Amino acid sequence: MTDMNITEHLTALSAGTLIERMGITLVSASADKVVGTMPVAGNTQPAGLLHGGASVVLAETLGSFAAQLHAGEGRSVVGIEVNATHHHGPRDGVVTGVATPVHRGRTTASYEIVIETADGRRVCTARLTCLVLAPQ
Repeated sequence: MTDMNITEHLTALSAGTLIERMGITLVSASADKVVGTMPVAGNTQPAGLLHGGASVVLAETLGSFAAQLHAGEGRSVVGIEVNATHHHGPRDGVVTGVATPVHRGRTTASYEIVIETADGRRVCTARLTCLVLAPQ
């Protein structure tokens, strides 16, 4: 499957999910790097800043997609641990997240996800670990 077909396939799986409701758009996806964007508008907390939970949703989405691509067909993944450090709370625009592997094993896969504003200001640094499940 080409990167474009992978991206289209993962986007189709997101229909009707939290991913779609948050406005997350998958830009590119491969086993080595997954990139996605999310609007700040609609994902803010009462003070008008990007909600930290929204950043975590973006991070877990991108990391989980990367882990699924690592796991391969016939296997599935579930997140078992996520942590995030919030550095900056943007009030508008679009943020971009990039998930890259830290560890890709037979039973677990971990990713670092860096989320930034359009001008390169770091919003959040997250780490996600997924359990790679045996084929059912």
